[in-house]
Amino acid sequence: MPELESENDVFVGGGSVMPDNDPRASLKSAHSYSSQSTFTEEDEVTNEKFDYYGPAPEGKQDRRGLREAQVTRKEVRLINGELILECKIPTILHSFLPRRDEREFTHMRYTAVTCDPDDFVVQGYKLRQNFGPTMRETELLICVTMYNEGEVEFTRTMHGIMRNISHFCSRTKSRTWGKDGWQKIVVCVIADGRQKVHPRTLNALAALGVYQDGIAKNVVNQKEVTAHVYEYTTQVSLDEGLKFKGAEKGIVPCQMIFCLKEKNKKKLNSHRWFFNAFGRALTPNVCILLDVGTKPDSKALYYLWKAFDQDSNVAGAAGEIKADKGKGWMGLLNPLVASQNFEYKMSNILDKPLESVFGYITVLPGALSAYRYYALQNDPSGHGPLSQYFKGETLHGADADVFTANMYLAEDRILCWELVAKRGEQWVLKFVKSAYGETDVPDAVPEFVSQRRRWLNGAFFAAVYSLVHFKQIWQTDHSLARKILLHIEFVYQFISLLFTFFSLANFYLTFYFIAGSLADPKMDPFGHHIGKYIFVILRYVCVLLICLQFILSLGNRPQGAKKLFLGTMVTYSIIMAYTTFASLYIVVKQLTTHALEDTDADNTYKLGNNIFTNLIVSTLSTVGLYFLMSFLYLDPWHMFTSSAQYFALLPSYICTLQVYAFCNTHDVTWGTKGDNVMHTDLGAAKALGSGTVEVEMPSEQLDIDSAYDVALRNLRDRVEVLKPPISENQLQEDYYKSVRTYVVATYMVCNAVLAMAVSEAYPVGAHLGSNFYLTFLLWSVAALALFRAIGSSAFGVINIVSAIAEGRIQAKFERIFGGGDEHGRQKAGLGSGFSESGKTGLSSGSSGGLSLSDVTSKISGKFTWIGGK
Repeated sequence: MPELESENDVFVGGGSVMPDNDPRASLKSAHSYSSQSTFTEEDEVTNEKFDYYGPAPEGKQDRRGLREAQVTRKEVRLINGELILECKIPTILHSFLPRRDEREFTHMRYTAVTCDPDDFVVQGYKLRQNFGPTMRETELLICVTMYNEGEVEFTRTMHGIMRNISHFCSRTKSRTWGKDGWQKIVVCVIADGRQKVHPRTLNALAALGVYQDGIAKNVVNQKEVTAHVYEYTTQVSLDEGLKFKGAEKGIVPCQMIFCLKEKNKKKLNSHRWFFNAFGRALTPNVCILLDVGTKPDSKALYYLWKAFDQDSNVAGAAGEIKADKGKGWMGLLNPLVASQNFEYKMSNILDKPLESVFGYITVLPGALSAYRYYALQNDPSGHGPLSQYFKGETLHGADADVFTANMYLAEDRILCWELVAKRGEQWVLKFVKSAYGETDVPDAVPEFVSQRRRWLNGAFFAAVYSLVHFKQIWQTDHSLARKILLHIEFVYQFISLLFTFFSLANFYLTFYFIAGSLADPKMDPFGHHIGKYIFVILRYVCVLLICLQFILSLGNRPQGAKKLFLGTMVTYSIIMAYTTFASLYIVVKQLTTHALEDTDADNTYKLGNNIFTNLIVSTLSTVGLYFLMSFLYLDPWHMFTSSAQYFALLPSYICTLQVYAFCNTHDVTWGTKGDNVMHTDLGAAKALGSGTVEVEMPSEQLDIDSAYDVALRNLRDRVEVLKPPISENQLQEDYYKSVRTYVVATYMVCNAVLAMAVSEAYPVGAHLGSNFYLTFLLWSVAALALFRAIGSSAFGVINIVSAIAEGRIQAKFERIFGGGDEHGRQKAGLGSGFSESGKTGLSSGSSGGLSLSDVTSKISGKFTWIGGK
């Protein structure tokens, strides 16, 4: 292990020396894990001459300088029939800990769980926060799910969480937090499969003290272990550079639970462990979900928690996900990364604020989101958000219809809908722009296509589900105004869904009409009919490319056809570039040649004519709204660095991603149930040693003759052989593929009919000014963008008004009661309507001025005295 820098090395002057009478003192501390001082006195190596000649050793060899682990047998008393161990932490880690006064700092607790997560509490399992000196109330429970991510991704997320916990503890004037605020926070890391977890990630967990190798068991008391639970309160953190950070860097203790699932059962099962096992044991107020690889800002988790503290009706909150642009924004040189950066930015500027105003956010991103634990609970009959959320994990056979299966590819969308539509409640979902985190985005085509296949299918079918069940809103306790707003949002979602379904035909028609305009000799920029030839070639290429896309999507995985998928995306970008060129040329032609020519009666390219208004004004208004809203949020840089890449790849979002998603609606993995069963009807050959085995076989000649006679009779009598029944998995696969055929056929026919009908009604060469469908299409896109911009502006205005109101009330309060202390606020009976730090939302603004996003981040909730709550 390379030497650490002195300022970051926790082994250099980091803590007090271990007392000589400590039983672990025989293993001395060291400056590195592989130094000679890690040996005990019994392992001293003597200077002897060895013969170094001979064959090389076979198999995996241990690293030089490391002491081989000594395994001993011990009798351990089971607690209520379960294996629970209290293990001392490593000596080196213990030597530099600033606090050793509690057992939670000096011992790691291991529990071998042998039950389903739903039975965790029922079976009597307890966590450290449930008993003894560490019995505490949990305000915030943080979930970090991981699969096979490496140590860099894990430390990026974990160090960000540690910085957030330090911020909670720094709020000394808070009613909830303070110096010992870490005692109200528990971080739960859940690894999906013991054989799948990355070894170096386990090393990082071991460095924090929460994991120890060699103590976990597969079977306890004849019961199979389903999960290994490690508990420890760590006082150190590892940053992305794998450097230790301790109390000298502001790191405070962190209560950690590491749940290592024995089998890989997918992310939904990990969330079931979190909510139904650890959630029921700790009963937190707020739960925050993070994915490994997401780096939360140092105050992101606080802002998420504050949204619930300010508004008791908030059931869920979404943070802002930012694409990791790499060091010095070098990642934007990759068009895929740049296009996703633009997509994420515009979603967080237009879509999420609009949905937050209505109160229903279609999806709270699993990478950074929060839920009120009470709102998630089921009703006494067992129906509720969590029951619907986990329904996707147990769907098999006849219950697993394609619609439901694809809907649960985006199970977080189902959870959002079930919260807002919960019977007898008035829960809303909120967007917290200040709570942002960075995450890695796919930088290669195969990973990008595979990721969007799941997102698009899940989003499409979940949107259909919410629209079909929108009547549930009238069974809630939402106010009439809120119900009207939600119905307006449903209309908007329905229109967006229609545009999504017909996006393939609309892309072709847009290219057909705009690029086809250059085929007109009057508009040909090249002369000699070159514009016509280019259009004819690109038109046939576009049609053939769409057909090829369906063939690729039906028969190939992106990982197995990288070049073909990449080639189609590049070709679509070329077509988009030519279409953009045609649009710009028409504008230039309009302004330079015919702008002031009013005498030509046959001229259809005059300023103010339909072609200019419909083509140019509508397009520029859409792009202009993007610029306007980006500047209002003081975050316009993506418009200059990523917009060109996004618009170039826009046809690929439609023709590649959308087609691949619809062509793979059958691709829903339910595991390998029944495929790994070993049959024993033939018996077994038992080894006896020395190369011999014991077998059972006919011993008498009569038995052999009898079997031969039976075979002859069966041939003569033609005994009917029963056909084996078709397996459940085969029936399910056939059903999925048949429905996939219907979905793809419907999608193809609808888009083809629309494209053929409109292209026949308005043939190429016709004046764009008289093309009513193109006019409708362009202005519809502009109208949807305007609707999103209005909603986003309302989001900012509402929060600015709230900030101003809070500032005035706080100032008046301090004049009457002589300050903004905690006692005065409680005496006034104002409750949690004010900032828990006793400051106004405007007083703690950034030194560089107050932007719309700054205000939005600081004051995002309404007060309890507003609206008669």
